[in-house]
Amino acid sequence: MHGTPVRGTKMTINRRHFVMASGAAFALGATLGTTSATANKGGTTMFGLIGKFTAKAGTRDELGSILLEGIGGMPGCLSYIVATDPADENTLWITEVWDTRDSHEASLKLPSVQDAIKRGRPLIEGMEMIATTNPIGGHGLA
Repeated sequence: MHGTPVRGTKMTINRRHFVMASGAAFALGATLGTTSATANKGGTTMFGLIGKFTAKAGTRDELGSILLEGIGGMPGCLSYIVATDPADENTLWITEVWDTRDSHEASLKLPSVQDAIKRGRPLIEGMEMIATTNPIGGHGLA
């Protein structure tokens, strides 16, 4: 993966990282694997991501707004949650559930996601991939 180094962090941000999560996550799909065989109604394995974004000081709300724009038009996205961290004024948590990993990958090419990446990247101080998951169900998931 190629990306743009972010000064003061140990990570490189590229479009996959940003979306993970958008990301968010902002994000992180190329090297992530799924290992279980949990299936959704279509018989395919659901794909989940949990990520942490650290916004530059004073920009968390703006970054959160950018991450939330246009999420309704992402085919295959079953859940996309952006949450603030009550213990850290610069942290956002992104939790995503997709019907398949392929749907997540395809979302990275959407014009709305590309625009969010372009506008959000300057606001990001750092990112962490916390986990990939294979959701098995839950409130709001088919």
